[in-house]
Amino acid sequence: MLSKKNFAWVALMITAPTYALTPTELTAHLQQPSTVQGQFVQQRYLKNITKPMQTSGEFALKKQVGLYWHVQKPLDLQLRVRPQGIAQWDKKTWRNSSQSGQAAQVKLFMAVLGGDTQELAKQFNLSVSGSLKNWTLTLQPKTAIMKQVFENISIQGDQVVRQVQLREKQGDRTIMIFQNPKINQTLNPSAESALK
Repeated sequence: MLSKKNFAWVALMITAPTYALTPTELTAHLQQPSTVQGQFVQQRYLKNITKPMQTSGEFALKKQVGLYWHVQKPLDLQLRVRPQGIAQWDKKTWRNSSQSGQAAQVKLFMAVLGGDTQELAKQFNLSVSGSLKNWTLTLQPKTAIMKQVFENISIQGDQVVRQVQLREKQGDRTIMIFQNPKINQTLNPSAESALK
């Protein structure tokens, strides 16, 4: 049986308003670090293939500069993603990719990894749950273009983004897992050179 004191405490807990994390608070939280680097594992599940295609490697994200993405397995591929576009390292220099529609892809990718909810809200309806220590951001497409491509995007994290899951309209999905993050530390020489 509850004492009056315990009853009052339980009643207070039930009636107290719950704190809801907002997209703006999440953006401010994720944009605090000037750099984040670590390892990634990317799994691509295709609708008609049972085993996922997997790549892994290192990444480095530098605030307001760009992303260094180094695939190490199953092949060696270095990419640099900046607002100007995507470039690939050819062992001597960075060569810009000239794919059409790339600007929109780059903007989306940078917004997802950088937690820029203001940019994401232009093309998606946002839903945030959890706390700053354990949050989930769900993106539901609202523009015609994004509705053609994505079913939804789910992003999870704590101080940084830990996992991104993209569910595509035709049934494929991609999961990116980010591990061993180092925050505000000196970038490794390859990433520093790519993002200077």
